[in-house]
Amino acid sequence: MAAITPSAGQATGRASGWRRLLQLVLLIVVVGAIAELLSWNLREWFAELWDVMTGISAGYVIAGVGLITLRTAATAYTWYSILRYAYPGRVVWREVLACYAASVALNSFLPANLGTLMLLVMLPTVIAGATFAGVVTAFGVEKIFFTLAGAFVYVYLFLSVDGSFDLRFGWVHERPWLTGIIVVGIVVFLWLLAQEFRPRLQGLWEKAKHGGQILLHPGVYFGRVFLPSTVSWLAGLGVTAVFLAAYAIPVTFHTVMAVTGGNSIANVTSVTPGGAGVQQAFNVASLKGVTDSTTATAYSTAQQLVTTAWDILFGIATLVWAFGWRRGRSLVEESYAQAKAKEAEQRAARRARKRTNDQPREEPGPS
Repeated sequence: MAAITPSAGQATGRASGWRRLLQLVLLIVVVGAIAELLSWNLREWFAELWDVMTGISAGYVIAGVGLITLRTAATAYTWYSILRYAYPGRVVWREVLACYAASVALNSFLPANLGTLMLLVMLPTVIAGATFAGVVTAFGVEKIFFTLAGAFVYVYLFLSVDGSFDLRFGWVHERPWLTGIIVVGIVVFLWLLAQEFRPRLQGLWEKAKHGGQILLHPGVYFGRVFLPSTVSWLAGLGVTAVFLAAYAIPVTFHTVMAVTGGNSIANVTSVTPGGAGVQQAFNVASLKGVTDSTTATAYSTAQQLVTTAWDILFGIATLVWAFGWRRGRSLVEESYAQAKAKEAEQRAARRARKRTNDQPREEPGPS
């Protein structure tokens, strides 16, 4: 009886299995190395995550994860729509989703929203003909809705304080003519400023105009950018509501808006990875009078831990799905190096401008 030898397909399958196992081991090693570099205690973090996930109902965790995924996917779709009009025929959905999901994951443990800068570097790498200036313009288009939504939250919180309008703007009613003069002055100042910078803005627009092409099609912009952005924003509010409910904190429109506004300020002012610590402080302040500080801290920690863990898992999964392990890892490593270099350039430019502004100006001598 002839000996049975494994076929080439079986041998290849076993080799692929070993490669996947090796890639998983390498992934664990790389994550461990990054954690060590950033002084991130992984063991303690996983212990906290486990305590959080076992301390609340699994239904809340599942609902939260589902809404987090919807928020990420909806925002990624807005990016895809903007870039598809900017660079037609060269944009692949899963690649944009992977790049955006990876940037969200990276922002969880990199300081100062460096993950966002990495996204602006990654996209020109994977889209033929795309430029950094064009992608930055696309970023501005993508942020239109979220800027308006953020302004809505702040205005609501401001007006929800009884008598705040009369207290802070009472002089508007008392001095209408002075108010009119101020408004006219602001308009004239902005017009003069626009005239001053128009040549520079035109030059920048020539380099970056591709990123704003979708704005030339209002109907498409509304259907493929504004609406998905709305879905993403509402999903984010839903995440907050789910975890508030998980800790028996009253879920009201005002409570959700207060936490959302606090988180927004925390993200802007924080330089720690993922806003760790700062977000908890703002959440405790936002929920003052609604629940005790211990419960507010537990809620905030739970939401941040579950969101961070899922963002990282989803980011890794989409990167491997879109690019494969080797190319995805290379893309992240190269983008990180370029983002750090651009960040250093921006810091150097700001310091140079500050030195220039601080230098005393020479007064002209007598003629």
